[in-house]
Amino acid sequence: MKAFTRNRIRFDRNELAGSFGDIGTDLPLIVGIILAAGLDSASVFIMFGLMQILTGIVYGIPMPMQPLKAMAVLVITQKIAGPVLFGAGISVGIIMLFLTITGGLTLLIRWIPPAVVRGIQFGLGLSLASLALKDYVPSMGLPGYGLALAGMFLMILLWGNRRIPPGLLVIGIGVLYALVVGLHMDAILGDVRLALPQFRVPGWDDILTGTMLLALPQIPLSISNSVIATEKTIHDLFPERSVKAGQIGLTYSIVNLIAPFFGGIPVCHGCGGLAGHYTFGARTGGAVIIYGTFYLLTGLFFSGPLYELLKIFPRPILGVVLLFEALTLLSFIRDQSSSSRNLLIALLTGLIAFTVPQGFAVALVLGCIVFYAAKRFGERPNT
Repeated sequence: MKAFTRNRIRFDRNELAGSFGDIGTDLPLIVGIILAAGLDSASVFIMFGLMQILTGIVYGIPMPMQPLKAMAVLVITQKIAGPVLFGAGISVGIIMLFLTITGGLTLLIRWIPPAVVRGIQFGLGLSLASLALKDYVPSMGLPGYGLALAGMFLMILLWGNRRIPPGLLVIGIGVLYALVVGLHMDAILGDVRLALPQFRVPGWDDILTGTMLLALPQIPLSISNSVIATEKTIHDLFPERSVKAGQIGLTYSIVNLIAPFFGGIPVCHGCGGLAGHYTFGARTGGAVIIYGTFYLLTGLFFSGPLYELLKIFPRPILGVVLLFEALTLLSFIRDQSSSSRNLLIALLTGLIAFTVPQGFAVALVLGCIVFYAAKRFGERPNT
């Protein structure tokens, strides 16, 4: 029993380092959603932390929960109100639950070829790398470039080192920099107070509006990245673990049917977050339990001085986290190299996902069309 638990949940320096592997994508989106939709930050952080802890316990691997990206972008850019966002969370949970229990999700996965899945992963890797190098790393000018270079150097120098996890040192550089340049600890400690999630019941109008504005644009991305690509990434990184798409769809559904009632934002699993946690050293559910505890404690006690507290994660350091998460995802495409046609389909899918509006949904459809057209009219590609 102890061995079973140890293989599923550990708390050591590698799990601690790996716990920060997804913070580069999560934290900016969460803060952006809070500001744009006028949400209660304590409720958002508490519920987000609890969902991380839940998935760490259920899966026993560093299975992340992430903000739903399509929803997040729409909320941030169009300033969509909180009640509509909560309604969309309930809607997307219902839709995914229906697809899961009817077998529709399994059927979709059976139709989508591996080359297209690799393309989706590749496209997400390109998106994360672009965000890291164009936005996060240059955000602080020359000092930011110095921070990023130091972080990259440590990651490359100590790559794969389990005794000295490089991710922990990278985060440590960011904390040290924040302390040196003037993190106001007195402002943080002087505003500590207990906060609890706020209970709310979204109205039917909010659910309907949320479905049309947010849930429907999100579903194709969730099917491709949150379910299909995540299942494939689990198989890549943890081949000894059997996690089926139906299980992923079920936990995706359950959390989104619960979180909105307590002020939590809609969330999903994601192959990028899984790759990020793994890249920085995580191998068990302990990493996301640690990660979730950070958000839980922040929401419970530090929602007042939140924005001062978050200075301990400088954006160039988050950029390094994003970049190495991206490199892990980009590398998965190598198993398509045995077939030049499959490799081209994967690259095409990835480029479409990266470059066009609603790219992941468009890439999923076009990639499948190209694959099956090639299978029907050309020399049969390897599957």
